[in-house]
Amino acid sequence: MGFGDTAKKIQTLADKAERTYQKINELRTEVEQTQSTVLDTSERVQRLENEMAEQRAVLDAVAREVGVDLESVSTEAHITDAEAAAESGDGPGDGDLGDGDATDGPGGDAAE
Repeated sequence: MGFGDTAKKIQTLADKAERTYQKINELRTEVEQTQSTVLDTSERVQRLENEMAEQRAVLDAVAREVGVDLESVSTEAHITDAEAAAESGDGPGDGDLGDGDATDGPGGDAAE
């Protein structure tokens, strides 16, 4: 009677469930790899930020020793970058300094 059709439907359902299970396992593996990559990247970024802060402190000390006004040099560099961005049609936030990076410059807390 209908047992053959029922068996086919159950087999089809079992096949779909197996494919779904395999796909979930693949996704789980990808998520674990992504999490590992994110953690590694975060550690690298933290190390680079620490190195940058150390280098900035050394640069500030050398500049003070030599008598260079870092604030005026930084201001001039930002003006030059802004003018270049304006000439190329980039708006605020499109350049390297538009996302708040300038706060780490002279007078910021990154070098102190």
